[in-house]
Amino acid sequence: MPAVASGTLPEIRRERMLEAIRNRSFARVADLSVQFGISEVTVRSDLDALERIGSVRRVHGGAIFEGRRVGVERSFEEEAGTAPEEKAAIAEVAAAMVDPGDTILLDVGTTCSAVAAALVSRTELEGVVIITNGLNIALDFEAAMPRITVVVTGGTVRPLQHSLVDPYAGLMLEHLNADLMFLGCNGVDAERGVTNVNLPEAAMKRRMMGSASRTIAVADGSKVGHVSAARVCGVADLAMLITGPSAPRDAVAALEQEGLEVRSAS
Repeated sequence: MPAVASGTLPEIRRERMLEAIRNRSFARVADLSVQFGISEVTVRSDLDALERIGSVRRVHGGAIFEGRRVGVERSFEEEAGTAPEEKAAIAEVAAAMVDPGDTILLDVGTTCSAVAAALVSRTELEGVVIITNGLNIALDFEAAMPRITVVVTGGTVRPLQHSLVDPYAGLMLEHLNADLMFLGCNGVDAERGVTNVNLPEAAMKRRMMGSASRTIAVADGSKVGHVSAARVCGVADLAMLITGPSAPRDAVAALEQEGLEVRSAS
């Protein structure tokens, strides 16, 4: 793996560091310092962060890959075959919350892509602005132009999800005030909050949330009660979760006990 510039954002550097540790099973602090062009102090800080989310286990002199809680990221195309009917039902509920003239931040992922399709089918919507970091999702709206305007964040492409992440993806978000964000994720848990399998995407989600008046998570039932590697936010940061009937009842009840409104699409 080529060396990573010392100015790389921490989330991206840690993702690549985790990949290096995964490939070797064990990596030394000194070797990671040379590979990533950063001090050993910074390496230790990164390893501490990865250990806190269960990705690695610190040992004397380095870290060991800890695979128990680290999900394997599936491509958009692979994930699209999972619970398509439930995702479509979730998308219908989400799309019904959008009013003419709204500015919407739309995240990446298959459920958010279903939301895009549901919004396109609402032919009465006019003057809606969609801001997305999903290249494929931006293209989903072509049939609805010009009544729906689409803005792409820009940034660095991640091919698995066709997503745009930092560096540069978040720059325009500092100048936006969206009415609503639809947030995709790999897990929603009452205790651990909203989580995602990918570190750079998790950082982008947090930045997008900061530009929205309220955030609604959209997640099929398999994500409810699940915990992935990278924490996005706590459940208190959400206005609502829209999920499907396959969501475990105990996990839904735990979320509701935390004060989160959970709406099930049937």
